[in-house]
Amino acid sequence: MLGIALLAAGCSRTNQDPAPSIQAPITITALIWAPDWPEQMLQTAAAFTAAHPSIHVNVQFMIGNSVEENIKPKVASNTLPDIVSVNPNAYAAELADQGFLADLGTTFAWANMLDSLKPDWTSNKGKHFGISGGVAATLVYYNESMFRKAGITALPADFEAFLAVCAQLKQAGLTPIIWNGGFPNVLGNGPFSSGFANNIVATHPDWKKEIANGSLDLATTEGADIFGKIKLIAERGYVQKNFMNTNYDEGIKLFTEGKVAMAFHGTWASGLLMDGDGFNTGVFLPPWNAHGKMAVPVIGSETGFAVSDTPNKAAALQFLEFMTGEGYPMQQNKRQNIAPMKVVQGTMVSNPKIAAYIDAISAYPVTASPYYAFLPASTITLTHTLLQDVLFGKETPQGAAQRLDDSVKNEARIDNK
Repeated sequence: MLGIALLAAGCSRTNQDPAPSIQAPITITALIWAPDWPEQMLQTAAAFTAAHPSIHVNVQFMIGNSVEENIKPKVASNTLPDIVSVNPNAYAAELADQGFLADLGTTFAWANMLDSLKPDWTSNKGKHFGISGGVAATLVYYNESMFRKAGITALPADFEAFLAVCAQLKQAGLTPIIWNGGFPNVLGNGPFSSGFANNIVATHPDWKKEIANGSLDLATTEGADIFGKIKLIAERGYVQKNFMNTNYDEGIKLFTEGKVAMAFHGTWASGLLMDGDGFNTGVFLPPWNAHGKMAVPVIGSETGFAVSDTPNKAAALQFLEFMTGEGYPMQQNKRQNIAPMKVVQGTMVSNPKIAAYIDAISAYPVTASPYYAFLPASTITLTHTLLQDVLFGKETPQGAAQRLDDSVKNEARIDNK
């Protein structure tokens, strides 16, 4: 089970390399994925510079639907920023093995990261290439007032029961759930990841190895069903109007303003989604499992931070230590996610419902990772397109599963040459 130590204490650097001294004024660049905490990232950079006047941080924010689509052009032009957001996947690990990303194994941030997360950030060659931004899990947030209004007395435990809950909400004149068609990253983290978890991971114990060697077959009924469930919920009118144009911020606003009963989202957004306007928010495990089958939770590492192997590496390492050390509460107290550290410096605000959810699903015998942690970089981009194409009716679930399978197997062939 993931241990979560939320301690207000100073951290010793015993057995860690001392932070290098930076003398001359220097500017480091940080390219950060922060769709729901940009102000807090700027505050963190300003606080760091106030404490280290010789180092200025030029913060830039990633745009689009994924971390990888921001990183790829920088790698191609050899212009990676000094600090960069990365995902705990094969793409980032390969960047580390190729020398683009520094090894963080001697930092205090690495020593302080939860041991359960460290394998996510260790490459095949043993390089420690990133520090997690949090413990990531997907869940369904629900408006308790709307559920009572619709007469719902029991939370759904499987997909059939989930559809019944959606029908009951719709019959009561309520919009059941948000689909972020304009920001498919949320669909990828939510219903796609849970579909993959329950349809594939549940019956393939060596699924990660099978993805890596190209032997996992996704062009199947189970693979098509991942997309089919997402399409079915939209076809039955269980989502909001104009859902294909709903972006990240709009989806959160619809839920917190009490206009939609459920949001299929991640723990990283709990600081916003748990604070609804005039109602209490509850959470439950996404019931993407078939009746009579145990659900497979999605849990792993959030998008994290890496240091590029640039001339500014020493200064960037100092900033990394600050972001994941004394500066961490600046972002966490806005997001109220689950800290990825054994010991956290300063006072932290956390939601007990989210902490209890993480503890509960960590005990499940089978769990899966968020989609960004196991799909190849090019397949992540394709998955966003496939999700939108299926919802637009441009592609069938079967066709989407075939294209997903082709992409994963093609990447495996390239990697194994």
